Amino acid sequence: MPNSYPIRPSVETLSTRQKALDVNLDSRRYGTFAEIGAGQEVVRWFFRVGAAAGTIAKSMSAYDMKVSDAIYGRASRYVCRERLQAMLDYEHALNLDRLRETRGDTTAFFAFADTVSARNFHGTNQCHGWMGIKFQAHPRDEDSQIIIHVRMLDNEAALQQEALGIVGVNLVYGATALNHEPELLVDSLLDGLTTSRIEIDMIEFSGIAFRHVDNRLMSLKLVELGLSGAAMFAANGEVLQPSEFFYRKAILVERGSFRPVCNVNLDMLRCAHEKFAELPRVEGKEIAQVMEITMNNLKSSGEIDLRDFLARADVIAACGMPVLISDYFEYYRLAAYLCGYTKEPIAITMGAASMKDLFDEKYYTKLQGGVLESFGRLFKNDLKVFCYPMEDRETGELVTSENFKTKSELQQLYDYIHNRGDIINLDNFDPSCLKIFSRDVLAQIKKGDSEWESKVPLPVAEVIKSKAYFGLPT
Repeated sequence: MPNSYPIRPSVETLSTRQKALDVNLDSRRYGTFAEIGAGQEVVRWFFRVGAAAGTIAKSMSAYDMKVSDAIYGRASRYVCRERLQAMLDYEHALNLDRLRETRGDTTAFFAFADTVSARNFHGTNQCHGWMGIKFQAHPRDEDSQIIIHVRMLDNEAALQQEALGIVGVNLVYGATALNHEPELLVDSLLDGLTTSRIEIDMIEFSGIAFRHVDNRLMSLKLVELGLSGAAMFAANGEVLQPSEFFYRKAILVERGSFRPVCNVNLDMLRCAHEKFAELPRVEGKEIAQVMEITMNNLKSSGEIDLRDFLARADVIAACGMPVLISDYFEYYRLAAYLCGYTKEPIAITMGAASMKDLFDEKYYTKLQGGVLESFGRLFKNDLKVFCYPMEDRETGELVTSENFKTKSELQQLYDYIHNRGDIINLDNFDPSCLKIFSRDVLAQIKKGDSEWESKVPLPVAEVIKSKAYFGLPT
C-alpha cells in the first residue's frame, strides 16, 4: 500500500455534492446507474443533491445472481471486469435504442456501472470492485469509456460504501467535465478521500474522446500521484489488473532500469525461470513473469522523463514481457504487495551487484527492527531470491551467491539465509552475457557506436533504431 496522504487537489477542487449537482444541472447529460454489491452508493448522491430528474433515466441494482445473469448474461465471476463491461454495454445500448430518436440531438447519453465486493459481515472477503462509465462526450458522438479497479481499505462496510459513492461521483464528473484533460481527470478521482481509504490500481481510457491517450502513461500517473502503489500493463500496452493477472499463479519478478533491455536481462530471467520451475512447490504450475521498474528508478534524475519511460516500456514490450510500475523500492514491500495477490510461490531474480543493495542497512532505517525485520518480512512466505553471477571487472573473479561477501557484521545473517535455501545460485547462465552492462550499452547508444546492437535482443535493437530512443544519434 502506498503512503496514506491526501491526494493533490485538482485545479479547482469541488466538493462531492457540488460535482453531483453540476452533473444534474447539465441538461446534456442523461443516463443510467447500475450498481451491484454495495448498495446504490453513487446514484444516491445524485438523488440527494436535487435536480436528478434531468440526469437519471434509470437506477437499478441486481443483487440476485440469477436476476443479474438474466439481464447481463453469465460471467465467470460477479466482481470482475467481464461483468462490468457487460453492464456498461447493455445499459448504454438500451438508452440509445430507447431515447436516441426522441432526444439524441441534444443529449449525450451515459451508463455508469459498478460491481463491488464490500466488507462482508465476518470481514473475511477481499474488498474491491470494478467501476466504469460508458458515455458520449457530445450528442450523437461515438462512445467513450473509462474503467477503474478500486481496493477499499476501510474496516467498516459503511465507510467503504461512503468511499465508493465519492469516487463514483468523481468518475462521473470527470467523464463529463474533464474528458478533454485525462491527466487532470485521473488527478481528481480521489478528491475528498485519502489513499488510506481507497486505492485505484487500474485505469483504462478508450473510445473517441481518448483516442490520443496512452494508457501506459495513465498507469504511470496512478503510481506517481499515489493513487496506487503499483500498476501494470501488457506487452501490447493493454492495462492489466494485478489481482487478475497474478490470480493462482506463481510469480517471478526481475527488477531493473531496462535502459535498455540487454541480453543479460533476458538470460537472468531465463535462468531464474528454469530453476524456479524445478522447485517442488512450483513444478507444473503456471508462472507469471514480469519486469518491474520502480518509481525511485524513474525519478533517479529528478522528474520523470515520459519519453524515457515510454522507451523502456517499448523495449520491454519488444521482449513480450508485461511491465509492473511500483512504488515499492524496498524488496520486502514488493514481496508484501505480491503476497496479497497469490498463495503460490514468489521469486525475485537479481544480479550479485543488486545483492549488495539488499544488504545495505541504510534502506531499513525506518524499520524498528532494521535489516533483521526487513529480511523477516521478505522471506516470511518462503519467497526465493535467485542470484545471477557478476564478473568482477578488476580481478575477473566470478561473484556468485556461493562466495558473496557483505559487511562482516551481516555476513552471518547472509550465510544463514543462503544456507536455508532462500537465496539460490544461478549456475545455468550464458557466459557471453557476463560482460554486458546496461550502462555501457546506454553509453554506446548515445555515442552512435554500433557495437551496442550485439548486446541487446534483435527486436529491442529494431525499436531503438526506429524511434531513436536513449539518445541514439539520428
